[in-house]
Amino acid sequence: MTRSLDSLPFNTDALLALTERAGRETLKWWRQKPEVTAKSDDSPVTAADLAAHHLILEGLRQLTPEIPVLSEEDAQVPLTERQHWQRFWLVDPLDGTKEFIAGTDEFTVNIALIEQGQIRFGVVGVPARDNLYWGGQSLGAWRRSGREPAEAIRCRSTSETLTVVASRRHTSPEQEALLSRLTSLQQIDLVNIGSSLKFCLLAEGNADLYPRFAPTSQWDTAAAQAVLEGAGGQVLGLDGQRFGYPARDTWLNPHFVATGKLPPDLLQALDLSI
Repeated sequence: MTRSLDSLPFNTDALLALTERAGRETLKWWRQKPEVTAKSDDSPVTAADLAAHHLILEGLRQLTPEIPVLSEEDAQVPLTERQHWQRFWLVDPLDGTKEFIAGTDEFTVNIALIEQGQIRFGVVGVPARDNLYWGGQSLGAWRRSGREPAEAIRCRSTSETLTVVASRRHTSPEQEALLSRLTSLQQIDLVNIGSSLKFCLLAEGNADLYPRFAPTSQWDTAAAQAVLEGAGGQVLGLDGQRFGYPARDTWLNPHFVATGKLPPDLLQALDLSI
């Protein structure tokens, strides 16, 4: 059953505008050789990450003061507190920082609403392309380019060639084994792209499969999962169940596979028990 965006506990247009403002903030440092600092996990952070974080944090506090915010750049909230959150915002102010530093346009701003450990709604902004994606399961999914009217997007039915998207920077033996198995069944076209854009390619019907057997964090995936689910796709854990966001003592995700409208035989061939 499709629900209305009016069922959400916030003003959708205000959230989209906030995502766009955060994206414009990151562009002040794009291709300007920003200073890079290493965080405790050796991942990079720039002034653009932090500026977008502060803008989003303030914007969400004004939009929904009753909903706590968890951002990649301020994630030191103890589990003893988080485990009582029934609803919270999960934010990645700049996903694809390495792409941003390298000067590519493959970086995104991600804001997701989590309820009861599941993704409810998400927005993905692509500042350097002036694109915006948003949606959620049973809500639909949309894309807006520049000042053009928003258009509904849907996953495509798989054609003779299966388009698989993968990270520019991360692979694994498990991923290579899956690709080898699929290649024996169908022609594969492999596309490499950074950040949460991988999910968006599936959602807008330009790809079919995104397997991930390398590390990600919850804020890397939540918003784009919502867009993909709104477009008719799904994200599955290796147990075959919908990918969730429970409170736990680590922000690292387990492995997952994101799909568009795969036929049952190909879905079965994924063998998620690997």
